[in-house]
Amino acid sequence: MTETETIQRTPEAKRQDFDGVRDWVFDLDNTLYPRRTNLFAQIDARMTEYVADLLTLDPAEARRVQKDYYRNHGTTLRGLMTLHRIDPDAFLNYVHDIDYSAIEPNPALGAEIAALPGRKFIFTNGDRGHAERTARALGIEDHFEDIFDIVAAGLVPKPAAETYDKFMGLHRIDTANAVMFEDLARNLEVPKRLGMRTVLVVPQNFETVVGDAWEHEGRDGGHIDFVTDDLAHFLQRVRSA
Repeated sequence: MTETETIQRTPEAKRQDFDGVRDWVFDLDNTLYPRRTNLFAQIDARMTEYVADLLTLDPAEARRVQKDYYRNHGTTLRGLMTLHRIDPDAFLNYVHDIDYSAIEPNPALGAEIAALPGRKFIFTNGDRGHAERTARALGIEDHFEDIFDIVAAGLVPKPAAETYDKFMGLHRIDTANAVMFEDLARNLEVPKRLGMRTVLVVPQNFETVVGDAWEHEGRDGGHIDFVTDDLAHFLQRVRSA
């Protein structure tokens, strides 16, 4: 399988499958850029460092605690806020102090996003600054109506239903005419329940566990309409198939 082929776990997308879609909602990390870029790996390492310094833990134990907070609270930040009352701004500034040079401009993706009818949004558990720097490095920053970040969400991360409600209400999203793109299957459950079309973006080696195994639970669920390993190609097919 090449990186331009849609993974055949779901029906191949056709233009009519997206007729009427006027709001295109994209997760950021490992969705608008491929996971192999390893940009989020830098953030992940910074989060472990933060936990180690805060709680005076060795790296291995800090990693375990960080992942436990992530799994049980939706984000490491939420766990640290709940259990240790940390300053969220200090945390966000620390973990997003990374090197963005690993991101390569993606003019093909930019062209496809720009050509989509209607509004385009970034909806991320990261902060706006990180999303802006990432989108700028990709060359796609100017194609989005807005960035809905973790601060706009009141620091309540996806997959919490209240966060989707806040986003949908703010932008008056008609969920029957909207689609969401995500790399985590669990973050597509609420959008599907709300009536949105859903697309899971995963690496080419779909069978290989990338990251933590539990992150990929539900990736074969009925709440996922389509699966792709190449977002630009998927959008091109939707427009021209």
